Amino acid sequence: MKFSKYYLIAFLSFVIWGFFSLALKPLHDYPSLDILFYRVFMCAVIMAVISLFVRVKVLKENVKKFKEMPAAQRKQVALLTLAGGMLLTANWFFFIYVMNHISVKAASFAYLVCPIMTTVIAYFVLDEKLSKWQWTAVLMSVVSCMLLSFNNIADIAYSLIVAASYAFYLVSQRKNAGLDKFLVLTVQILFSALILLPFYPKYSAALPSEFSFYALISLIAIVFTILPLFMNLYALQGVTSSTMGILLYINPLMNFAIALLYFNEQINSIQIIAYSLILISIVVFNERFIFGRRRAALI
Repeated sequence: MKFSKYYLIAFLSFVIWGFFSLALKPLHDYPSLDILFYRVFMCAVIMAVISLFVRVKVLKENVKKFKEMPAAQRKQVALLTLAGGMLLTANWFFFIYVMNHISVKAASFAYLVCPIMTTVIAYFVLDEKLSKWQWTAVLMSVVSCMLLSFNNIADIAYSLIVAASYAFYLVSQRKNAGLDKFLVLTVQILFSALILLPFYPKYSAALPSEFSFYALISLIAIVFTILPLFMNLYALQGVTSSTMGILLYINPLMNFAIALLYFNEQINSIQIIAYSLILISIVVFNERFIFGRRRAALI
């Protein structure tokens, strides 16, 4: 695999997400829906302001480009963009629920399953080819997930829903080409906000009064939502969905380390073995980039 800025950006986006629990866990006393409402609404306001007042030229150029597309392409771009907004909404809600009401490790497990789902879906839907080493890495990931699921059967259903929603998001957005990625993400966030808005009056709790709540929501919106999601969409222009899926393992590995070292959650030997397999699988999947580059340096 040839090193590129897309690969680096994909890697960094998941490193950023790895610290998400540090901002989310302090909000565990608030309902999951409230966190989702304010996260999405905050993102929608910020991105709408940027697109309408800061990136006006880009907005006009892309509106013109969209109108000039063939009808079939316009329909595909519109459907993929709106579907992405729905998938993001579902993914965020279930992730927040699992993180705050099940455990950090359960949320991490969802993103252990997600790379496998992404790789397999991309293989069948996008016809992305994998080498023998990459299939070996996928098999190692499956084994690690099986090990982790033995003592966490009750959490698997939640984990699968979280994983599937983001796996389908990554694969669908790989096919969503032709428009500025930040603008696409803006439309998706605004669509997500429109989906949630009718539910806000009935299902939201009392308006939070603590400054810390809004400070953390702002941090989550900018650093842990807009930035990594834009980096994901940008990286998908140069790397495959399956590569993005495997790099996604960086997120749960960091969550696992934070759960162990910061939140003091209990672990056992099986979990240590499983997460070690995942770390090895990342290296195996990317062996052409890691070792190929080294071989090139020696020549």
